[in-house]
Amino acid sequence: MGTIHFFRKPQRSFFGKLLQEFTLVAADRRSWKILLFGAINLICTGFLLMWCSSTNSIALTAYTYLTIFDLFSLMTCLISYWVMMRKPSPVYSFGFERLEVLAVFASTVLAQLGALFILKESAERFLEQPEIHTGRLLVGTFVALSFNLFTRLSIRNKPFAYVSEAASTSWLQEHVADLSRSLCGIIPGLSSIFLPRMNPFVLIDLAGAFALCITYMLIEINNYFAVDTASAIAIALMTFGTMYPMSVYSGKVLLQTTPPHVIGQLDKLIREVSTLDGVLEVRNEHFWTLGFGSLAGSVHVRIRRDANEQMVLAHVTNRLYTLVSTLTVQIFKDDWIRPALLSGPVAASVLNFSDHHVIPVPPLKGTDDLNPITSTPAKLSSPPPEFSFNTPGKNMSPVILLNTQTRPYGLGLNHGHTPYSSMLNQGLGVLGTGATQGFRTGFTNMPSRYATNDRIGQPRP
Repeated sequence: MGTIHFFRKPQRSFFGKLLQEFTLVAADRRSWKILLFGAINLICTGFLLMWCSSTNSIALTAYTYLTIFDLFSLMTCLISYWVMMRKPSPVYSFGFERLEVLAVFASTVLAQLGALFILKESAERFLEQPEIHTGRLLVGTFVALSFNLFTRLSIRNKPFAYVSEAASTSWLQEHVADLSRSLCGIIPGLSSIFLPRMNPFVLIDLAGAFALCITYMLIEINNYFAVDTASAIAIALMTFGTMYPMSVYSGKVLLQTTPPHVIGQLDKLIREVSTLDGVLEVRNEHFWTLGFGSLAGSVHVRIRRDANEQMVLAHVTNRLYTLVSTLTVQIFKDDWIRPALLSGPVAASVLNFSDHHVIPVPPLKGTDDLNPITSTPAKLSSPPPEFSFNTPGKNMSPVILLNTQTRPYGLGLNHGHTPYSSMLNQGLGVLGTGATQGFRTGFTNMPSRYATNDRIGQPRP
């Protein structure tokens, strides 16, 4: 059952923990501005949704989704501040930087889902186009544009700023970049604003407002209501095309892939490490993106036996730390193959030999096939299988060796000669005496065919 604790603190619920962390973030003065903009965003979004319902404009609805995306970006900025306050824990040893990546990925994916919803609604409106009221269309456009631009330029959103620069360019940025080069050729002073590429969020806000202005003018002049649906499709495509590269980049970070732009630098550093003094081999290297702007990695380094481990570790870390902020280096020395009798369990067993050594030998079999004169196996009627030899040594019975002599070399092996008196005591001094012992082998319980038989004769050479 375990110990009963009468005064144990009650565990907080999920919402209790969330409120505690929110209080921690709200205590920072930098978060007050974000919370203020978040409150204003909720008010503006509520008014815009009401105007979308009164005007019956789906283009204004698509543009309002960008304001909702701004709310997600403000939440991501709050999460970034919270990550900066939190330190790595035993459970999350790498910290909470990946939470920023997850927030960016979720925000961009939700924006793309909203764009797909607009495309679906626009396809239905082409079949039956409703009437559009332009009373608050232009007002809602300028309110949404002003708030979006003011939010983008007033708050430094670190995660989205990094992703917008590191991700690949969208098709809208590429087309605007071509126009900007032509314009900057005429007016060189605009190159600092439009080149090398514009902020994708500011660009989509301006492009969406421009599409809504054209919609307002065409509806007011010609009552051309289908242009509202066309503008909604254009805004949805621009939103999808802008968010898709950011989703791909943040998704690759979540998959722990190596950024393509640092592969060349990593290869150069690995080659430099392999040329350090004492380093024999660098292997099992793995590098991945931990968060936005932070790279983690692990590597195994094999060094010489006479090399200093701490010195090599310091040099390897110094070389790789310029690019990899979180690094794990495992150093192991080169392992030589030692003789079996000089080290290891074999030497211990040799040094601890007992006085009697029992050598297990398989029992005799197939004795009828042996030649009694030569003590060699007779020729079989059929060829034996490969690597199968029916030799006498293989068919010997177990033998007990006596080990009563001194061990002058300390390895448990007999290196001296056997005294003649001991030979007489063992029955080895008389040629051909005994049915179980012989002069040539000294083995006990040896069959007579391998040494001598009952009759006295010349021993086999």
